[in-house]
Amino acid sequence: MGILRSMKILLASNNGHKREEFSRTLAPHTITLPGELGITFDFEEDKETFTENALGKALALAAIAPAGYMVLADDSGLCVDALGGGPGVRTARYGQQASGSLLDTGERNQLLLKNLSHLSKREERRAHFVCALALVVAPHRIYTVCESVDGFIALEASGSGGFGYDPIFIVEEVGAPMATLPEGEKDRYSHRGVASRRLITLLKEFE
Repeated sequence: MGILRSMKILLASNNGHKREEFSRTLAPHTITLPGELGITFDFEEDKETFTENALGKALALAAIAPAGYMVLADDSGLCVDALGGGPGVRTARYGQQASGSLLDTGERNQLLLKNLSHLSKREERRAHFVCALALVVAPHRIYTVCESVDGFIALEASGSGGFGYDPIFIVEEVGAPMATLPEGEKDRYSHRGVASRRLITLLKEFE
């Protein structure tokens, strides 16, 4: 098998943390954010599923992307059984105030812990991180994958790695909060890591 050729991928996000993760998990492909190409990109994630949101973002950016770039979008979130699968597709907007302003990461984590404070048993705090990816290679060559990782919500936040809900999500397979895992180990177990490995098998076919 030959060396995998690096391809240019435009990420439908303004999140530098996601760019860092995808740069690792999709190496050797080059991941670029819209702002680095002078593109202003914002997409309202108003669909009912992660896959629909990811696909919508990918198609919207592909319509304005420069030639020579594949477009990749993800929609990911936390689904807590005790919250009926919430916050789900509203993960980034969890606890959004009536004024429309968003809570910061720490505030969202603390709100979630508060809303589960009446539950102390591990099985009562089961949760799943979900990641849907949509890759637009050409107008009629579009791929989607969706993967998840099982775990449960911790009783308190711990760890300084990762971002988002990582400090309060304990990965079932390793029994530790996502935020405490080294980068390489997180990529092995995380929802984006698992979904990225599925996507890599597709990218190899484009060689």
